[in-house]
Amino acid sequence: MTTSTPESASGSRLLRYVDALREAFAQEMERDESVFVFGLDVDDHKSIQGSTAGLLKQFGPERVFTTPLSEDAMTGVAIGAAMAGMRPVHVHIRMDFLLLCMNQLVNIAAKARYMYGGTVKVPLVVRSMVGKSWGQGAQHSQGLHSMFMHVPGLKVVAPSNAHDAKGCMIAAIRDDNPVIVMEHRLLYPTEAYVPETPYAVLPGKARVVAPGGDVTLVGISNMVVECLRARELLSEIGISAEVIDPIWLSPLDIDTIVESARRTRRLVVADNGWTACGAGAEIVAAVLERLGPEGGIAVKRIGFAPTTCPPSPTLEAAFYPNPGTVAAAVHALVRPRDVAWTPDPERTKLAHQVQFRGPF
Repeated sequence: MTTSTPESASGSRLLRYVDALREAFAQEMERDESVFVFGLDVDDHKSIQGSTAGLLKQFGPERVFTTPLSEDAMTGVAIGAAMAGMRPVHVHIRMDFLLLCMNQLVNIAAKARYMYGGTVKVPLVVRSMVGKSWGQGAQHSQGLHSMFMHVPGLKVVAPSNAHDAKGCMIAAIRDDNPVIVMEHRLLYPTEAYVPETPYAVLPGKARVVAPGGDVTLVGISNMVVECLRARELLSEIGISAEVIDPIWLSPLDIDTIVESARRTRRLVVADNGWTACGAGAEIVAAVLERLGPEGGIAVKRIGFAPTTCPPSPTLEAAFYPNPGTVAAAVHALVRPRDVAWTPDPERTKLAHQVQFRGPF
């Protein structure tokens, strides 16, 4: 088991996810004058769900400023600034719109260090939101993180709680490589214990969030919260699920997942994206490859249905995984000869306000 711990746990207090992000920006901007935050509406009164609140007043318009609605051009500015020695945090709001700057991210940012023989660094942080909230539909709800996991030179992180939101953001800002940060909008109001002092949750370290012996349940981003709720439902029928949060998707700590799956003999991965060619597919394939032909484990991927993200609440309820669908899939894997089981629907609604208090 691997864990990520701050430099000091003293001074921890409950903090919202968005406030933890804001604290990370403020502390890193105080520490390093080369850090600046820019992007569409970062200086707006809503301050990107509150995550950039107060930064403009504290650091001024030269280090906190909005941009034109031109993802490709502004990403080019961010890459140029990073190459010149700055540490930009570029806010894109929705992950969907990273598609407008794929050439900049995939062909320039990710490859510059390699193409220049290590003489050029690109310490760029790209923030992007994923997930439903009020029926945002086809072009505003997509989880495209697996696309970026596919590209060498890019790091991808998906913190599931406020503690990791701060620590991962600090680690990303200090990294000399481009980092894509995936933030699920349903996590923003959730709270966890967050130390006041700066700390880094470093790449390549997964966390066993809750122990179990019957099945390994890997959740990505917000699905960690839903997996924990599914674990509670499963415990009521005698199934013990071990829940793992990968935290960093690239580089991926596959060792922690393999260790658990080897013991439980069953692996379920719940993702915030489509299952085909997704993060869940990569995790399952990597585990099976590592365990080899004698591994003998049962596997299951859970994610978006193979259709476009819908906008209506009724369709969303069928489209997005929830604790009930996760629990039912685990039950079928653990007890394949039993009659199909599903928990009470009233107890399986998406956890908009469920609090995951972090690793402590």
